[in-house]
Amino acid sequence: MLPTGLETRLAYSRARSELKKGIKQAKLQYKQQIEEHFINNNPRSMWRGIRTMTDYKHSTQLTSRDPTLPDTLNSFFARFDTAGSREAVHLPQLEEQHQPLVLQKHQVTSTLRRINTHKAPGPDKVSGQTLKTCADQLAGVFLDIFNLSLQLATVPECLKSSTIIPVPKKRSITSLNDYRPVALTPVIMKCFERILLRYIRDFIPANLDSLQFAYRANRSTEDAVSITLHTALTHLQHPNTYVRMLFVDFSSAFNTVIPDKLVLKLLEVGLPASLCHWIRDFLTNRPQVVRISGSTSSPLVLNTGTPQGCVLSPALFTLFTHDCVAIHPTNTVVKYADDTTVVGLISDNNETHYREEILQLTQWCSANNLVLNTGKTKEVIVDYRRSRRTDHTPLLIDGEVVERVDNIKFLGLHITSDLSWNTNTSHLVKKAQQRLFFLRKLRRAGLSSRLLVNFYRAMIESILCLNMTVWYGSCTGLERKQLTRVVRTAQGIVGCPLPDLDSIYTDRVKKRAGSIAMDSSHPGHRLFVPLPSGKRYRNIRTTTNRLRNSFFPTAVRAITPCRPPPPTHIITSQSHIHIPHPHTAILFCTLHCHIICTLP
Repeated sequence: MLPTGLETRLAYSRARSELKKGIKQAKLQYKQQIEEHFINNNPRSMWRGIRTMTDYKHSTQLTSRDPTLPDTLNSFFARFDTAGSREAVHLPQLEEQHQPLVLQKHQVTSTLRRINTHKAPGPDKVSGQTLKTCADQLAGVFLDIFNLSLQLATVPECLKSSTIIPVPKKRSITSLNDYRPVALTPVIMKCFERILLRYIRDFIPANLDSLQFAYRANRSTEDAVSITLHTALTHLQHPNTYVRMLFVDFSSAFNTVIPDKLVLKLLEVGLPASLCHWIRDFLTNRPQVVRISGSTSSPLVLNTGTPQGCVLSPALFTLFTHDCVAIHPTNTVVKYADDTTVVGLISDNNETHYREEILQLTQWCSANNLVLNTGKTKEVIVDYRRSRRTDHTPLLIDGEVVERVDNIKFLGLHITSDLSWNTNTSHLVKKAQQRLFFLRKLRRAGLSSRLLVNFYRAMIESILCLNMTVWYGSCTGLERKQLTRVVRTAQGIVGCPLPDLDSIYTDRVKKRAGSIAMDSSHPGHRLFVPLPSGKRYRNIRTTTNRLRNSFFPTAVRAITPCRPPPPTHIITSQSHIHIPHPHTAILFCTLHCHIICTLP
């Protein structure tokens, strides 16, 4: 018989061995489940499992022990809805014989079938899954409701009510301004808005507000940054010049829009009066509550703003700001939703037009109820002159000095006062290296190379290639080595070859260049000028490496213009036959011979 102490140690060893074996078996089964999700084309479940294994971006639900916080936040989010903001604006009355939009049943049916069932329901608690499953049965009912709403230019209160979910803008909350209000609205109302959005886009001219790059086809943050930098670098080629860039910050821009003023602007751009009155009713008398961890505030009724979370809000805001444009040709106002940048091209130290532009912008904001946050508005001055003045006169907005900085984050990229990319590259490399840790955890868990490559492409390569057509061509050799080192490290972890950044950059430049060259409404389209030969585009004149290596000059050199199709007319006189392209020579000769043979 074994001593008691020895029996205990043996029992402990057996239990520990069984526990390790059980943990190992459980991990193996979990890994197999993730790989089955990948094989069965179930990416949502696959990524949920990967996040669990790596503890990547562990989400924490917002909780609060303060019972008054929902009401406090609701009042804070509604702070712009004051009596002074509801001005008396004269709107044209609808005629009795007005022709409202009339929707068709197939539009409602197709929209219901495309509902994203993973989206949260609104205050009515009707899930997207229910509407999608019963699309054929409900389409006729909702069609009558939608058309009656358009005919009366009225939105039922139950359809425009919203539940606000406060989303923290950062991890540590220090003030109420650190919460972003995201509105949960009825799913069926989102479907209604989605149908109307197509009509609104059809009425808007393609060239309206060409320097607004948000929520438009063939536009992105890359385009906004590329246009901004190309404007600055082109000007800096000339002697005795510098550039001042003002990065404007608005306080809760979406929540300050006055519906009556918005409707007047919609009428100016050509939207039907009936639709404009419907939009006005949609944005007024909106019940709103704030919900935090099951606690709900008392309702408030709002008459100002476009709710963040509604389908129409982004498009309506861009139309509201379409008249915020530069008044002087030496200035450019670039917009991406509410991110507004003023680029002032200064020559011979004459800043008159630039300062007039800022004054005009301030007056425009005041007239349109947009609150310009001077404390968060920053200015960057790019001055390469050897004898440059270090005492540039500070810029004042409403008597407050705008802070001048040497580095600012602009639409995801770090812009410096010398327009170099060292700071931006360092941030990207640091962020990518942090994510290599998660890739190693997945490798130790025994996931297949295909899954590891999938994780790398989604979580690491996406960081390294963020807006890369803007900055990669201007990187130094040292900066490219830092980026390549991350790719090689990931390649060693994954165990198979990965795409190099040079080839990704070349492919993306060609793709972007081709889409811009084919889009006549794009502000960069004018830079793609075909030569008379039609074999290539005319190179952009550059005198500095900064401009030569930037996106637009590189893109113009990278692609060949598409040849126009040959004419379809036939000339029967042999001396006047014109063959516009070598590939069509045989066809034209054959047709000519056929015509000659059939002549009497």
